[in-house]
Amino acid sequence: MKPVLTPRSLFIALGLLLALALWLSLALGPVSLPLLDTLQAALRLLGAPLGGAELDQAELILGQIRLPRTLLGLAVGAVLALCGVAMQGLFRNPLADPGLVGVSSGAALGAAVAIVGGAALGGLPQVYAPYLLSLCAFAGGLGVTALVYRLGRRDGQTSVTTMLLAGIALNALAFACIGLFTYLADDATLRTLTFWNLGSLNGASYSRLWPLLLVTLAVALWLPRRAKALNALLLGESEARHLGFAVERLKRELVFCTALGVGAAVAAAGMIGFIGLVVPHLVRLLVGPDHRVLLPASALAGASLLLFADLIARLLLAPAELPIGIVTALLGAPFFLYLLLRGRT
Repeated sequence: MKPVLTPRSLFIALGLLLALALWLSLALGPVSLPLLDTLQAALRLLGAPLGGAELDQAELILGQIRLPRTLLGLAVGAVLALCGVAMQGLFRNPLADPGLVGVSSGAALGAAVAIVGGAALGGLPQVYAPYLLSLCAFAGGLGVTALVYRLGRRDGQTSVTTMLLAGIALNALAFACIGLFTYLADDATLRTLTFWNLGSLNGASYSRLWPLLLVTLAVALWLPRRAKALNALLLGESEARHLGFAVERLKRELVFCTALGVGAAVAAAGMIGFIGLVVPHLVRLLVGPDHRVLLPASALAGASLLLFADLIARLLLAPAELPIGIVTALLGAPFFLYLLLRGRT
């Protein structure tokens, strides 16, 4: 398929889209801020000597609530999209999803153990609860992914098909365990567990943000260095080996990178689906399959899409808030069905 846009045109469009998403995410909410006040408050946060008592409230809202939430959405959207590109390249299937290797379900299971287990022990300490929950979710995601990868190994080779089937089986097992914990949970714990499994950027803080930003930066710097190898992998494993690429090492790196990125995202914001599926495929339709363009473009598009989805989640039922996983599913599921129907024509 011929690309619709040139890479330069796409990056300009995505840059403008991300700038708009950032501004709207900072300006709009239960308390909306004028454009000028938003810009001035942002400059004050950066250290600019701007006076005016009328900016105190805007600076407080931006600095304590909206800026960490916006940065969290930017990081989660970017890393999920990047990991989606990695999985679609690994499985050589544009409809592959990062959850195929079990990282999302494993992280959700780890969180369920922390939430329900902590409640059974009298509740997690209030000071450490967010960190313990994130740590358990991250460990669960890495653990299940490591098991999927181990089951896919045989005679020093990694079978992508076996790994895919193992991922499906372990996903089902993890969600069955989550269902058991949901059944055993009391009303208060059940509400926390359900809301976390649906995903949310609510409660974002700088202490939860920095680990995810570091992981996102590492993934965003590392994956583009493997763009040529991913392009070669599209031709097939044998062809990639003949071109001089270490295919087995590439598989390990892609699985580890996905486990690290998605595990950190789920630990910070809960389960958020369809970003890793829809964004890479949409960008691929616009500029083609070259991973040198696909990876950075998907990161920009994923960040923008998640910020817009969070904006909808905040404003649709304000002052109440929808879980962002519901919004992304409502946006992503119809697009996924469109892709399936389009592939049949």
